[in-house]
Amino acid sequence: MLIVDSVQNAKAGHPGMALGMAEVGYVLYRHAMKYNQRNPDWINRDRFVLSAGHGCLLQYVCLHLAGFDSVQIQDLQRLCKLGSRTPGHPENIVTRGIEVTTGPLGQGVANAVGIALAEAHLAARYNKPDAVIFDHRTYCIMGDGCAMEGIAHEAASLAAHWKLHKLTLIYDDNHNTIDGPTSLAFSEDVSARFRALGWNTITVENIHSDLKSFKDALHLAFNETERPTFIKVKTLIGKLSGKEGTSKAHHGTFNEEDVKKMRERINWGCREPFHVIPMLHREMQEQIDNGERLEKEWYSKLYAYQSKYPQHVAELRLLLSNGLLPGWENLLPKWNMSDPVDATRGYSDKCLNHLAKVLPGLIGGSADLATSNKAYLHDHGDFQSNSPWGRNIRFGVREHAMGGISNGIALHGSGLIPFAATFLIFSDYMKNPIRLSALSHAGVIYIMTHDSIGLGEDGPTHQPVEQLAGLRAIPRLLVFRPADGNETAGAYKVAVKNRDRPSLIALSRQKVQANLEGTVSEEVQRGGYVISDNSGGQLPEIILIGTGSELCLCEMSARKLREGGRRVRVVSLVCWRLFDWQPREYKERVLPSNVIKRVSVEAGSPVGWREYVGREGVVIGVDEFGASGPYSEVFKKFGFTVENVTKVAETLLCK
Repeated sequence: MLIVDSVQNAKAGHPGMALGMAEVGYVLYRHAMKYNQRNPDWINRDRFVLSAGHGCLLQYVCLHLAGFDSVQIQDLQRLCKLGSRTPGHPENIVTRGIEVTTGPLGQGVANAVGIALAEAHLAARYNKPDAVIFDHRTYCIMGDGCAMEGIAHEAASLAAHWKLHKLTLIYDDNHNTIDGPTSLAFSEDVSARFRALGWNTITVENIHSDLKSFKDALHLAFNETERPTFIKVKTLIGKLSGKEGTSKAHHGTFNEEDVKKMRERINWGCREPFHVIPMLHREMQEQIDNGERLEKEWYSKLYAYQSKYPQHVAELRLLLSNGLLPGWENLLPKWNMSDPVDATRGYSDKCLNHLAKVLPGLIGGSADLATSNKAYLHDHGDFQSNSPWGRNIRFGVREHAMGGISNGIALHGSGLIPFAATFLIFSDYMKNPIRLSALSHAGVIYIMTHDSIGLGEDGPTHQPVEQLAGLRAIPRLLVFRPADGNETAGAYKVAVKNRDRPSLIALSRQKVQANLEGTVSEEVQRGGYVISDNSGGQLPEIILIGTGSELCLCEMSARKLREGGRRVRVVSLVCWRLFDWQPREYKERVLPSNVIKRVSVEAGSPVGWREYVGREGVVIGVDEFGASGPYSEVFKKFGFTVENVTKVAETLLCK
C-alpha cells in the first residue's frame, strides 16, 4: 500500500514491478542481506542493485522500512518531485542506500558484476584463512527488458567465466513490457540461456503464495561456490490491482475504484495513506539490530587483522580512505625533447605502469585490444577465476559491458580505480555507461586510442570523427586529448585525482614528440594554456589552437609565420571542460577577446570549436567520414599539414 499511496500522491511513477516484486524486496531486506542502515557505507555490507530501475519504489519502500534515514515517509510522499530524495529512477548521489544509478535497462546487471568482481578481487588480495575482511554478496533484480538488452548478456557471460559465485541475479519474470506482453518480441528460455553461459539456475514458481520457496532459492545460491546464481521468479505485474498481469500496470496511477478494491482485498480498511503497521517496524528492528552487530564483529576482525598482518593493513587502509598514496603523482614519468618519439598511447602505457606501483587500487583492462591500446599492467597478473588477485581484466570484445562493469567497480567504494580501454570509435558501444559514470560520480578512467583519422589504413569504419564532440557534450565528463608525453602524464594526474568524476583520455596511434616544446604537464589541469608566443608585450596577431597530434602542426606553422614577421600565439586546448571552468581573467589571458583572428586545428568534427575561435575564426576539422590509407596521406587529404595550416592562417591575416 505504500507503493500505491506513493504513486497516487505523485500522480506519476512505476508501480507494476514494485507490486509484483514486493515479496522479493521484503525477504532481501528482512532476511537475506547484511547491512547497517546507520552506516550505509560499511564496506562489507551486501550490495543490492536494481537493474530494472523503473521499479525504484520497491527499493525506496524497503529502505524506509529498514530504517534508512534517507527515505522517510515524507520522502515517499515526494516521489518524483523536483529536489526530492526519491527521484523517478534510483540515483546513488541522491539517496543513501542506493548503490548505483540505474534506469537504462541492463546497465544494473553489468554494475552488479563489477561490484561482485571488486569483492572477489579484494578478498583474494587481503583475506587470510584466520581473518576474512571482504565477504559480501551482491544481489541484483532484473526484468524482461534487462534480459533483452545486450549488455546484460555480455556481463552475464563474464560473470560466469569469472565464477563470481557471490552474485545472485533475480529475474522478475512477469511476461510484460511497456508495449504489451513479452510474446510480442521475446520467446526465448532465459533460464536456459543463463545455464548455457555457466550460471546456476533456479525457478521460483509462485512467490505470492509461497514465500519460503524464494528463501530456499536464496539458500541454494548461498551454498553455491563455483557459479553465479540466476533465480527466475514468476510474478504478477501490478499485483492486487485491476491492471494485474498486464502491461498497463507498468506505469501510471490507479483509479479510485481500483484503489478501493485493493484496500478491500488486503483488509486495509480506512487507514490513512502512508500508514505503516507498527508490527512491521518491530519486525524490521531485528534486522537493524543484526546489522549493527555484524558491523561491530567485522571491525573486531579488522583489528585482529591489523595486529597479525601489519604489512597488508597499511595498504588496505589506504584503499579504504581514497586509494591515493601521498606524493603518488611524483612517480608519473617526465619526458625530455631528446627522448625517442612514440604515439601518445605509448606514453600512456608508461604512465599506467608507473602509477600501478603506487596506486594499489588501479585495476582495469581492454575490450580485446590491450596490445593496441597499450593498456596492460605488467607484472600484476590477470583477473581470472583461478587468479582473482590479478589487476588486468580481460573483457573480451564487450565494450558495453566493460563500461557498466567498470562503473560497478568504481562504486564499490573500496578505493579501486578502474580503467577501461578500447578504440575511440568504439566509445559509441559504451556511450551509455560513460554517461552514467558522469551521472553517478564514478571515477572511471576511459583510455581511448586510435583517436582520429590519423589511425590511417583501417579506414572510415574505425576512424572517429564525431565521437569527441559527443563525448565533450556529456556533463561532468573530462575529455583529454594530450599532444605529447608530458600532457599525457598531466591528463593522468587530473584523472586519478578526480575520484568522483570520470575522465576520458583520447590517444594517438601515430607517433608524436615526447616533449613538444612549450607543453607543461602541470598546466593540463587548467584545460588550456599558451605553449608559445613571440608577441612580447603586445597582443598576438593570430592564435593557433590545437589538441592532440595536431598541436605540433600549430607550432610548426607558427614558426613559419613568425619567420615572416607575424606575432603568433599557440594554445593547447587539451581539455575543454577544465578550460571552461577557469576564471574569466585566466581565459582572457589565454584567448584575449581582442584577438579575433584564430584558427583551430583538430582531426575531428568541427562541432563546438566555434566557441573558441569566434565568428571571425577558422575551424580546420573533419566534417565527413575519413579514408583508408597511410595516415600521412589521409592527413594531407583533409588538410592537416603544416602547409595548409599556414596557408589558412595567412589568408585570415590578410583579411
